Amino acid sequence: MQDFLNSWGEAAYTTAGFFWMALWAFALGYVISSMIQVFVTEKRMKETMGGKESKGVLLGTFFGFISSSCSFSALASTKSLFKKGASFVSSIAFLLASTNLVIELGIIIAIFLGWQFIVGEYLGGILLILISWMLIRLIKPKKLIENARKNLKEGEDDPGDAETSWKEKIKQEESWAKVAKQYGMEWKMVWKDVTVGFTIAGIVASFVPDSFFQTLFINTGSGNQDFTFLEILEHVIVGPVAAFLTFIGSMGNIPLAALLYGKGVSFAGIMAFIFSDLVVFPVLRINAKYYGWKMSLFILFLLFTSLIAASLLLHYGFDALSLLPEAGSATIMDQEFFKLNYTFFLNIAFLIITGYLIYLGFFKRKDIMFMKEMAPKSKLLEQTLKVAAIICYFWIGGGLVVKIFGLG
Repeated sequence: MQDFLNSWGEAAYTTAGFFWMALWAFALGYVISSMIQVFVTEKRMKETMGGKESKGVLLGTFFGFISSSCSFSALASTKSLFKKGASFVSSIAFLLASTNLVIELGIIIAIFLGWQFIVGEYLGGILLILISWMLIRLIKPKKLIENARKNLKEGEDDPGDAETSWKEKIKQEESWAKVAKQYGMEWKMVWKDVTVGFTIAGIVASFVPDSFFQTLFINTGSGNQDFTFLEILEHVIVGPVAAFLTFIGSMGNIPLAALLYGKGVSFAGIMAFIFSDLVVFPVLRINAKYYGWKMSLFILFLLFTSLIAASLLLHYGFDALSLLPEAGSATIMDQEFFKLNYTFFLNIAFLIITGYLIYLGFFKRKDIMFMKEMAPKSKLLEQTLKVAAIICYFWIGGGLVVKIFGLG
């Protein structure tokens, strides 16, 4: 019992520490994302992504880079762009860029994993797009693409101020109220995933023995990166399976990725784990609802194949350049989470900014409505995640009481 209480206190303290480390990064990322989504409309995207293939891929990548990192938002935007005339390959480029090349994800990775993983994330995102493009050109799924377009019913274009320049909108209080609304929506979309993901990371850090990871990921815990090709391939395949089982988006999975790397999982396995937010069952189901099951399974094959290839290329490319991070260098368990440093001051600053945005969007300008289209979520899954998140808060609160008052 004493051992359990000690581990419970450490798990809760670790989870709270992870939250504290990442709070300002989430806020900064979502402020930037919300501003872009208000000041940059989809009209220009729709008009420019249906032409020349190479130009469409380049524009899809750029528009994805300045978009939201939420998978459900990215899926809805991708569907909208594809429905309105964007080519299939440029739509896939947008989808991959909006979940792998976004600013906020890079900030979170910087905090938990280090610069090699930031480079890997952005370079890997580009590789995912290029490999997917190559596979589409080789397979030429014209019939699937035609049927997918038929499955999408044409809707009305969103009303609004698409013709207003961003220079004019940035001067208007109404636009900033929309930014505040979107900022609130960003948090509403991710709070359950982040809560569950960070709590799982704390539990794994305190309760799960290293032997488990040494069984799950072959040859981990050896303290080096001397993996054979087959061992790295196993890590790359198991990584997405582990991500699939957590059902948590990439933002919530980053602390767990850091823990896995600290346990000795290869660089390739960690990158595959991070890239896997689009090959989980909820995404498969949503794509099936949009485009039909055949196209959904094709997209799953496309993305899974691309992430395996990209992860392997990154690993061996970094190895050739002697840039692989040292094994266990991402260990974050020994950090002192709560101290007076830049994290403290950034968190205070962004809590003040958050408070102002809540006041502006939800009290001062309650008349302003702004909401981006979201992919249809499973009500059962969402309710399950909500209940799980509430349980997590009780778990964290109880564990902190045990830790603070020395009950363990």
